[in-house]
Amino acid sequence: QVQPVESGGGLVQAGGSLRLSCAASGSAFSIPAMDWYRQAPGKQRESVAGITSGGTTNYADSVKGRFTISRDNAKNTMYLQMNNLRPEDTAVYYCAAWVQRVGGVGPHQYWGQGTQVTVSS
Repeated sequence: QVQPVESGGGLVQAGGSLRLSCAASGSAFSIPAMDWYRQAPGKQRESVAGITSGGTTNYADSVKGRFTISRDNAKNTMYLQMNNLRPEDTAVYYCAAWVQRVGGVGPHQYWGQGTQVTVSS
């Protein structure tokens, strides 16, 4: 079992910034990819950004130019720097980590508990 834990959410005014963190605890594993998702009440979960262990990134069109994803492989930690936040960014943000166990049969995806981001107008 690998347990990702998100932190850094909160309440911010439109135009402000937040930085989310996701730390994956455990041992004897590698994380080839980590992703951020978000879900607002009554809405479906949507992809926000992703990053590979090699540093390749991708972003949803709605956050390009405003959000930056990064990771510290030594700490098994991923970050999402969110700038110029908008009310429509309000959601619970979830971390998902693709995990390859040493000696395992293949990668598995593990999810964090989520952290609330609220942007006021």
